[in-house]
Amino acid sequence: MSKTTKPSNRLLAALPAKEYARLLPKLKEVSLTYHEIIYESGGIIRRVYFPISGIVSLLSAAEDRSLLEVGIVGKEGFVGIPVFLGVKKSNNHALVQGSGVALEMKTADFLAECENGGALPRLLQRYTHSLLTQSSQAAACNRFHQIEARLARWLLMMRDRLESDEFQTTQDVLSDMLGVRREGVNKSATKLQQSGLISYRRGKIVILNRAGLEAAACRCYSIIKEEHK
Repeated sequence: MSKTTKPSNRLLAALPAKEYARLLPKLKEVSLTYHEIIYESGGIIRRVYFPISGIVSLLSAAEDRSLLEVGIVGKEGFVGIPVFLGVKKSNNHALVQGSGVALEMKTADFLAECENGGALPRLLQRYTHSLLTQSSQAAACNRFHQIEARLARWLLMMRDRLESDEFQTTQDVLSDMLGVRREGVNKSATKLQQSGLISYRRGKIVILNRAGLEAAACRCYSIIKEEHK
């Protein structure tokens, strides 16, 4: 990636050209492989990531080791918020849910850059607020809304970040993401499929009618989407 090429990650793209050029030698392009664990809960975060494509899910674990998604990060964001907030470890897992590419940076280099007084900390502050909004809205959604509407919201969020109507997932993944039993996921996905909104089989989902899926989703989707503009 040359110094004159604008990065696909929106946070890096928003940096002044000189600041991005200074950052570039410290960035390494790496692959994000489906179901790869970027970091685990309790582990020291040694590297941070600016996705160019793909999806990283932030997952919270309960005492019985079941998982619940508390955030989704795509090319609009950054994986490593705890480090930015002054914490070396995370209470969440970071798991790749959609294959892609990211720009990786060593934590020490990242922290040194944040102390340079440039635009990066300000951009990350704004993004942190957006991610907190996403997490809190998702928590309310999971508590108060029907599974079908929650599933529609999640599918739309994935679609926005992957910029594709087709992506890979399974009932087990959807169960973890939404915090419901597989039976509930299967029933809701079947309803969306029977309504002609999606196609779902063999671990692959295709969105057939985005407008219809938005109508089926709860208002939480529009709130989260507006926050990430």
